[in-house]
Amino acid sequence: MRTTVPNVVFKTRVRDESIPGPNPYRWQDLTSQEIFGGKRVIVFSLPGAFTPTCSTSHLPRYEELYTEFQALGIDRVICISVNDAFVMFQWGKQQGAKNVFLLPDGNGEFTRKMGMLVDKSNLGFGLRSWRYSMVVDDGKIEKYFIESGYDDNCPLDPFEVSDADTMLAYLKEAKTTVAV
Repeated sequence: MRTTVPNVVFKTRVRDESIPGPNPYRWQDLTSQEIFGGKRVIVFSLPGAFTPTCSTSHLPRYEELYTEFQALGIDRVICISVNDAFVMFQWGKQQGAKNVFLLPDGNGEFTRKMGMLVDKSNLGFGLRSWRYSMVVDDGKIEKYFIESGYDDNCPLDPFEVSDADTMLAYLKEAKTTVAV
C-alpha cells in the first residue's frame, strides 16, 4: 500500500474571463505537489461522474459535510474520477458542487499509480477507479478507506467505508486521540 500520493500532472480547466464567448475556460495543468503540498486533504475516488451512487450519495454527502471537515483541520476536499475535465465540470455544475474540488484523472494515471484502477467493462465503463477515500497530509497518506471486493469486473459497487460519514468519524476520533 502506498504511503505517499503519486506524482502526476492533472489536466484541468479553469475559468478565464479574458476568453470571449460561452466557454471562457482554458487548460491548466496541476501537479500533485500543487494539490497536496503543505495541505491536509480528503480525497475520495469513485467510478464515474453522473453514475447513481456517486451522484446521489458519495459527492453530495462530502459537499454537505464540508464545513465540518474544515473545522477538523481539512484544507480541501477532492473528488477524483477517471473522467475528463469536461465531464467533471458538467457533473459538478449539475450537482451544484461548490466546496468539493472535482479533479479529473482523464487518463487514469493517478488512479493506476495508486493501485486503484480496475476494469469495469462488464458495465461498459472500461478502466475506472475503485471506490476509496483517504486523508493526505502534505502528500503523505495518513489513512485509507478502501471498499471491499476490489476486483476487475466486480458485479457489485460496494459503498460502505469510503463515504463522508466514515471519514468524519475518523477525523473526530483522530482529533480526540491527538488532544488526549
